[in-house]
Amino acid sequence: MTSEQQAPEAQHTELSTAYLSQLESERESAMRTASHPGSAFAGADPALHDRLEALVERDAVEMTALMLDLGEHPEVAFEEHRSARAIVDVLAAHGIDAQLGVHGLDTAIRAEIHGAGAEQEGAPTLAILSEYDALPGVGHGCGHNVIAVMGLGAFLALASLAAVDPAAVPGRVVFLGTPAEEGHTGKEYMAREGAFDGLDAAVMAHPYGYDLADQTWLGRRTLTVEFHGHTAHASAQPFMGRNALDAANLMYQGIGLMRQQTPPSDRIHAVIREGGERASVIPDHAKLDLYVRSQRPETLKDLSRRVEDVARGAALMAGVGVTVGWDHHPPSLPVRTNEALTGRWVLAQRRRGRDPLPFGVVSPILAASTDFGNVSYRVPGIHPVIRISPPEVALHTREFAAWAVSDDARAATGDGAYGLAATVLDALHDPQLATAMTTEFDVAGGAIDVPSYFH
Repeated sequence: MTSEQQAPEAQHTELSTAYLSQLESERESAMRTASHPGSAFAGADPALHDRLEALVERDAVEMTALMLDLGEHPEVAFEEHRSARAIVDVLAAHGIDAQLGVHGLDTAIRAEIHGAGAEQEGAPTLAILSEYDALPGVGHGCGHNVIAVMGLGAFLALASLAAVDPAAVPGRVVFLGTPAEEGHTGKEYMAREGAFDGLDAAVMAHPYGYDLADQTWLGRRTLTVEFHGHTAHASAQPFMGRNALDAANLMYQGIGLMRQQTPPSDRIHAVIREGGERASVIPDHAKLDLYVRSQRPETLKDLSRRVEDVARGAALMAGVGVTVGWDHHPPSLPVRTNEALTGRWVLAQRRRGRDPLPFGVVSPILAASTDFGNVSYRVPGIHPVIRISPPEVALHTREFAAWAVSDDARAATGDGAYGLAATVLDALHDPQLATAMTTEFDVAGGAIDVPSYFH
């Protein structure tokens, strides 16, 4: 090719922001009148909340330093050795013994507070969760350095309160450092090793571009499909081959056609990972990796069956064999939010100058997944989000990673720590709240046996 015959540069289609702009307009309109109802429960004595908030503020400098340190040293799933050690060292500096390498994972952490009556049968037990894994190539683009410190700061404040006045923390509080949320389900691995046994509830919070009391989190399963055909010379004897790539293409197209007949909250993502080496050879092997997501456990199960049917139908049409492999890592369920606990989080955030929006103000179309869903179908739980960035900054980006060490993130570590600690304190002190929390969970269907649910 001569210099006059240079290939033209690839032209990229300009992306339209019209739909995002419409969602933003709807959100702004809803915000003018939307307000979370808060909580009808009394919670803990206001004087206790004053003491708790002071303890959160006491540790603010230390927590900010840890948040920045984690942000500067991101570690991916199952490899968070430095991050986990840093958290355990802070606990030790506060006189708290913590187990590192617990519940089946080398980088999982467990520590406990035993307040007044903690050893009595039936004593209330709540857990505060932290995450600290990062994204490959992006760092803390999901803000798990902030999550880690919100959970840790909440636990330390309650520990200090219990050390001075055991009656102020009537029961047991567990801190769980939970690895490998990004692309994996570390909490499910921990659950199968007893991490959540005996708990009455579990709480955590996640950074975001809004303050939301509740938001949609989709359940997620992963699927690998492999098609097995026969090679042949693509020109001389194509009729002697069975093309595995044809089956992969048929499956990819079949999923695209099926989307019209799925609920708008469902998501299916697929890539063809393998499909042959040379165009002159009929491929005898092709491989797809897929994510399947839905808003309810029941609809996720239905969608899984339909996707598998497409795979088997594609194999039949192409005359090839098929191998279907679900969930190399355990699936994530949607989050079931406990409204009784959420109301207490909202009041705690209002005390800090925030006003979390109720469910539905931010479109449920903007939905991702988290392994906290698996926890929320074992025990009552909350997973609110707290603002550390402008709304237009997306999760899982380098831009969000920069906001995860910003002044807004520093403020969120304190606000979130107080919110989690206050919610736990309220549930420990208010029997009516505790009863409502449990009743709500039972009415919603109670616990799901996650390991066997999709089998």
